Amino acid sequence: MNSLLMLFIVVPILVVVLLFLNYLLASSTPSPDAAKNDPYECGFSPDNTPSNNLFSIHHFATALCFLVFDLEITAFLPLSVSMYEVSIFGTSFALFFFIILTLGFVLEISQSVIRLSDLTKV
Repeated sequence: MNSLLMLFIVVPILVVVLLFLNYLLASSTPSPDAAKNDPYECGFSPDNTPSNNLFSIHHFATALCFLVFDLEITAFLPLSVSMYEVSIFGTSFALFFFIILTLGFVLEISQSVIRLSDLTKV
């Protein structure tokens, strides 16, 4: 069976079958848990809290740094899959990219975006 045939015929049929099974087997009654219908599931009522809450930006900055590093590490996947096809140019480019990634990580640690001392307190 051709892989293109599998992509354009079998996969949409599988999607339709799974959606139909979901429609048949899904519960039509509303959830008994009232918290699932609330706009926030964090346990805090949005009505009783002031709108100008102080938010620690450290957690956001750390998550953003890890997101950027995860996306950059994902760029190494094609290289690892096709390592036998790339020449010394591809290997040197990957090494250069990894050095830039490491320098960015060192810069973030030196600017205290990621505080390694906070990790030992957890």
